[in-house]
Amino acid sequence: MTRSPPLVAIALLAWLLAGSLAAGAAEPPAPEVRIGSKKFTESVVLGEIALHLTRSAKVRAVHLRELGGTRILWNALLKGEIDIYPEYTGTLRQEILSGLDIRTADALERALADRGLRASRPLGFNNTYALGMLPAMADRLGVEKISDLVRHPGLKFGFSNEFIDRGDGWPSLRRRYGLPQAEVRGLDHDLAYRGLMGGGIDVIDLYATDAEIAYYGLTVLTDDLRHFPAYDAVYLYRADLTARAPGAVAALLRLEGRIGQAAMTAMNAEVKLKGVAETKVAARFLAKTLGLDVTAPVEGFFARLWRRTVEHLTLVAISLSAAIVLSIPLGVIAARRRTLGQVILAVVGVIQTIPSLALLVFMIPLLGIGGPPAIVALFLYSLLPIVRGTYTGLHDIPLPIRTSAEALGLAPAARLRLVELPMASRAILSGIKTSAVINIGTATLGALIGAGGYGQPILTGIRLDDVNLILEGAVPAALLALIVQGMFELAERLLVPKGLRLSADS
Repeated sequence: MTRSPPLVAIALLAWLLAGSLAAGAAEPPAPEVRIGSKKFTESVVLGEIALHLTRSAKVRAVHLRELGGTRILWNALLKGEIDIYPEYTGTLRQEILSGLDIRTADALERALADRGLRASRPLGFNNTYALGMLPAMADRLGVEKISDLVRHPGLKFGFSNEFIDRGDGWPSLRRRYGLPQAEVRGLDHDLAYRGLMGGGIDVIDLYATDAEIAYYGLTVLTDDLRHFPAYDAVYLYRADLTARAPGAVAALLRLEGRIGQAAMTAMNAEVKLKGVAETKVAARFLAKTLGLDVTAPVEGFFARLWRRTVEHLTLVAISLSAAIVLSIPLGVIAARRRTLGQVILAVVGVIQTIPSLALLVFMIPLLGIGGPPAIVALFLYSLLPIVRGTYTGLHDIPLPIRTSAEALGLAPAARLRLVELPMASRAILSGIKTSAVINIGTATLGALIGAGGYGQPILTGIRLDDVNLILEGAVPAALLALIVQGMFELAERLLVPKGLRLSADS
């Protein structure tokens, strides 16, 4: 067999794929102000308001939407990865800075200053936690306040994942009221309303400004022991922003005391119930409240699709290319060194067992938010199929062929290049194809940490209960996986020696 092996061709294919996609997705210069928001509607709306205000001060800015939970935003602010994000005083005192026993506004200001941060004065509304039930069930059981729940241990609770774990959430609420309920589910806040209306859940946690409270006519239970503190909305921002972009800070502080409870609830309702884009809702509010004439262009479908496709392909191409470059040599080593090979296979196997969301979170302290942690996580997930495919392909080469290559006097490197890798090429390409398909699906989770891609419309669609938005991300991801699979089928015809293809098909 004299045909040169596909290793160089595979590496070249990966390099070209990564280079062409990365060139088309080169990141623009870093904006002067980066605004973050959490993964719920109100935070996104407040982020859009901050974006419009910042741009009205002639400052370049970008809004990194739906970055996840409180800790992700807080740590990103501390590290300087974002400059501004909306937060709540109750969350600051009870969760983020809970160990400091902060009781006054001055103490909170000092604690933030010690960390290089500042906060606006309250924006004007208190979005405290509450518990809610369907009115028919509340009336039937005689439940009006949280303490009444003690008499009904069989009720099924469904709380947002963050509420279940945070210090001012379920653990402290259960202790405070002595609640006996054992069946408590963790789920996305927006999905909890579906569970409540469908009868799968009896009690959920609410935000006081949720539009769904009035829409569904829910009974809000009285917090008779006054467990939940005030959650006054504020903007947190880095102290150095006053020097870097004083106009942005001045514009932001114009909102202090200007957003009432009813106004915020109405904005949430426009987005959640009427389907109006957050950027338009924010622009209308600023025009009405501050007299600002700000433009709120809404990106068209095809423009969004193109941008998300480039983002998604960039994540996949870079991570997969790096995995190919490392995995094939690791597979070769695993096949030639039995003891070391078992260690290599065990390590990449363990990595594959880590839940993808957990792996993304593990990357954040090391690499921050955005593309880099998502790429590294995807790279790690891509290792096992390629290493295993290379190992299996080399390991399964018939002994007579190995013996014949040695009898010809070929050096080990020559045997690998001229005989073994061509013989294993089908298994190697199969492993790469498997990694590529897995990679495309897993990359949708990158949107949780600001990496973009097809996961962004999926997350937004879940938040807004918009099936069309979910499909806007899910369908292209599925089509991309099919296209990539087809491309590797073609690559197999080009790179795998014809004799191997014929023997495999026969």
